[in-house]
Amino acid sequence: MARRDSALGGAELLRRVAAELLAALVPPACLACRAPLRDAGARLCAGCRRALPWLTGPRCERCGLPSPCGATCPAAGAAFERSWAPLAHDGPARALVAALKFRGALPVADLMAAQIAAGAPAALLDGAVLVPVPSHPARRRARGFDQAELIAAALARRRGLPLAACLRRGGAATRQLGASRDARLARGRLALAAAGRAPARALLVDDVHTTGATLDACARALRAAGAERVAAVAYARALP
Repeated sequence: MARRDSALGGAELLRRVAAELLAALVPPACLACRAPLRDAGARLCAGCRRALPWLTGPRCERCGLPSPCGATCPAAGAAFERSWAPLAHDGPARALVAALKFRGALPVADLMAAQIAAGAPAALLDGAVLVPVPSHPARRRARGFDQAELIAAALARRRGLPLAACLRRGGAATRQLGASRDARLARGRLALAAAGRAPARALLVDDVHTTGATLDACARALRAAGAERVAAVAYARALP
């Protein structure tokens, strides 16, 4: 066991040294558009910072869309009580989501967590246990990470909140062309089951809130496993 721990420690040291060498050799670039950065400590260029599509003004507390939805809320009947995101899924925010998910730009997760932590309502975070929305195991293996788990871990560190990766995703990872996300969910493509007992107050964490079908499936699994209250936070909200 000690030999294995030593090997793991050596691998982590090599990874850090390689990352530092790469940072020294490659000029810093904007995480969203990859333009060169004048300030090595910055993570976004001035243009992308200005263009971030912040969600301001009134919004529906249930589904997170701008302006109260009332009886027409798309999240009416969902198992989560509330959803919030700081940004619309557009412009540099969309580019950041893609950079993390498809380019493996891992520093993006900490940037997302910082922007969530800076604006999220205190009532949403205080006393909650963060639960990342899980990727399908096949996608996690292909990428080498789970983007929601990285965001949740960074948010937990920033706000001193507990983290519980207590959801597991099942079903096939293959996308079905022409089928809505709700239809895929009904067929079990996004089936989720809580592993063990869920926290009493759970806050789901994801990169993008799209239709809410995945969040609803996660919330139902958590409630079935003992959660009393479930809300959700995402980095970006897809707008109709």
